[in-house]
Amino acid sequence: MSNFLNNLKSNLEGKNVKIVFPEGTDPRILTAAVELAATTYVDPIVLGDKEAVEGLAKTENLDISALELIDPKVCEYKGELAESFVERRKGKVTHEQADDILNDVNYFGTMLVYTGHAAGLVSGAVHSTPDTVRPALQIIKTKPGVSRTSGVFFMLREDELYVMGDCAINPELNAEELAEVAVETAKTAESFSMDPRVALLSFSTRGSAKTEETEKVKLAAQYAKEKLPDTPIDGELQFDAAFVPSVAEKKAPGSELEGRANVFVFPSLEAGNIGYKIAQRLGGFEAYGPILQGLNQPVNDLSRGCSKDEVFNLALFTATQALTQNNG
Repeated sequence: MSNFLNNLKSNLEGKNVKIVFPEGTDPRILTAAVELAATTYVDPIVLGDKEAVEGLAKTENLDISALELIDPKVCEYKGELAESFVERRKGKVTHEQADDILNDVNYFGTMLVYTGHAAGLVSGAVHSTPDTVRPALQIIKTKPGVSRTSGVFFMLREDELYVMGDCAINPELNAEELAEVAVETAKTAESFSMDPRVALLSFSTRGSAKTEETEKVKLAAQYAKEKLPDTPIDGELQFDAAFVPSVAEKKAPGSELEGRANVFVFPSLEAGNIGYKIAQRLGGFEAYGPILQGLNQPVNDLSRGCSKDEVFNLALFTATQALTQNNG
């Protein structure tokens, strides 16, 4: 176990942060929820048809007596949640429509977070990313001054730790939007006790190539630096100039990163998704995420190929986000 994960657990000790898991009928989710309930880090709320969840627990030989289990279709305060949903959607749905929409476990779980019944949500083991993110954007919404959410991965190998974004949400970003992602990624890294050193990546370093794409990254780095003047930020940089000090000396002399970046912002979703998966599969890094950033409250998305341990760990990240947002 890395020091980083141990530190997450240490900081969460005794906090019992309420995290909702909409996909209670998935064995990975239910097993992770039972394991979390045995800790003082996270107090899990599991959603699903009561009989189906209890049947799964019997099949998997799981003791779910410590879990808070809610069936959205018969929840006693579903009407209250529906009223809040209608109000939040500003009349775009009727109460009857809201009641029907809240039969969807992701919408129901997101409303639990919005109304304070839970501090965060973890979904995506069964559902697609849009199924998880859409309710969050409609209900929880982005923070003031943030135009969009984005998704980052924490990349961990022993005690090497890096953050990569956006690897999950936005296919294409303009310079202002890319700068916003860089700023939010730096803030995310900082909220997990990192000292962010942010590189905006490209296939060019300091004008070695000049195209519309490289100019966008260069401009984004300038915008990001204006918003976070005390954070080391540079771009446009090739990965080696951002990461290898000897290469940085040659390609980017005077860069405040000095080839020691630990936060990497990709110019597009295509590059980001490929980049983190190469680090994961060829470099042997554990990938934690995507951690969604820019929302008022934490909602995080699992990969449908996730393991039980990945569910457990993403819950730790989500609980940490909830604590840092509350303290902020």
